[in-house]
Amino acid sequence: MISHGLVERFKAAKPFFAVVFLQFGLAGMDILCKAALNQGVSNYVLVVYRHAVATLVVAPFAVVLDKKVRPKMTLSMFIKIMVLGLLEPVLDQNLYYLGMKYTTATFAAAMSNILPALTFVMAWILRLEKVKLKCIRSQSKVLGTAATVAGAMIMTLVKGPLLKLFWTRATTSNQQQTNGVDIQSSIKGALMITAGCFCWACFMILQSVTLRSYPAELSLSAWICLMGTLEGTAVALVMEKGNAAVWAIHWDGKLLAAVYSGIFCSGLAYYIQGVVMKHRGPVFVTAFSPLSMVIVAVMSSFILREQLFLGR
Repeated sequence: MISHGLVERFKAAKPFFAVVFLQFGLAGMDILCKAALNQGVSNYVLVVYRHAVATLVVAPFAVVLDKKVRPKMTLSMFIKIMVLGLLEPVLDQNLYYLGMKYTTATFAAAMSNILPALTFVMAWILRLEKVKLKCIRSQSKVLGTAATVAGAMIMTLVKGPLLKLFWTRATTSNQQQTNGVDIQSSIKGALMITAGCFCWACFMILQSVTLRSYPAELSLSAWICLMGTLEGTAVALVMEKGNAAVWAIHWDGKLLAAVYSGIFCSGLAYYIQGVVMKHRGPVFVTAFSPLSMVIVAVMSSFILREQLFLGR
């Protein structure tokens, strides 16, 4: 009886462990990609290589493990996959990286806290999430939505005092000025990251809907990564026209960022999101996004030597 109870508790806790693991992976991506962007890496090319790596890693597992559960591909399903590949791999990630270029890794992670609010509102409108204002759980979701929006506005418009952490005190005054984001850059970055989060929320909703008729999570992840690679390549060729040097690959931070984010934050993330969504819904998956902000804030102060402020 005791062992059976422990097993049941572990099963109930698995979605929580999965989304927490996901947030740690996304935090690592923020740090590595910000470091690569600081070195002049093209965000458009980074998105392409990221999903090319994810496709190569996920596709073989999908072919073997989803052989018995993978449904027949239809035109409507293929169109949904094309839209999924456009929403998150291309639009969201390019907007997110552009916003990060204007700001910092911590700012970008903090602005991403608006994602649960956007997902909740969209799920409510589409009746994927039931809201009963007399219920405490629904009231907490509504208050949480308002809090995330207010927090995003504060991060954009308010600049508070510098947090003097002992491991960042050795930075120079020039570094302090660089890490402090001016109001114009913060507004530009905030708008881009918010637009990216809107695309991400749309992706979450559409992925949840698509899994109902295409319940093969690995195969869907592989298709999304493949379409993201193809669509992202088209965008990169247009945006980086005449600049062939940006496609060069070396043993540097660009390659590390592409491999890490491709394996953990595209391949694994899409799969984990899909599995958890089938049981807990899209709002549950995005509700843990604030955890990533805390991890990024601590890691970026150590690794990127970013100065931390209360606000932007």
